[in-house]
Amino acid sequence: MFDTMTLTKIVGGFCGAFLVFLLGNFFAGMIYGPGEGGGEQAQAYTIQVADSGSSSTDTQPAAASGPDWATVYASADPAAGANVVKKCLACHKLQDGVNATGPSLYGVVGRKVDSEPGFNYSGALEKVFDVWTPENIEKFITNPKEVAPGTKMGFAGLSNIQDRANVIAYLATNPG
Repeated sequence: MFDTMTLTKIVGGFCGAFLVFLLGNFFAGMIYGPGEGGGEQAQAYTIQVADSGSSSTDTQPAAASGPDWATVYASADPAAGANVVKKCLACHKLQDGVNATGPSLYGVVGRKVDSEPGFNYSGALEKVFDVWTPENIEKFITNPKEVAPGTKMGFAGLSNIQDRANVIAYLATNPG
């Protein structure tokens, strides 16, 4: 069937390919592997996010001192929220009954939690909230995983209180 020379070439080809893959893995590990001291993984790439258009560049945690939620929400700007809500639209839709990775946000302010037809909820939210009031939405979008452990929502949250208020004002005045 095969002579010895042909069989040697085939085995050599496989060994050579395996060696190339091993060397590629080694060098990739050097470039993207743990830094000095073996800490966390180095960042391979950065995803750039466009400016939300809000006037504030505050990135302080929500628990830090500052104006209270009611004061900020009373002065919220739905037009500014239209820019910030674009972050939400990566997983949600604003059309009535149109679900995506997340449920539709059409008419979400004032809606019962976990009530969008056709969406398979995790059940984590109904343990925390009954209705999507502006206050409940604000708490949730600050840090979804912390507020409702077990939620499917993988969003890190909006750290800026003014951005949160603007988004909620937009959703309340522009349901779809």
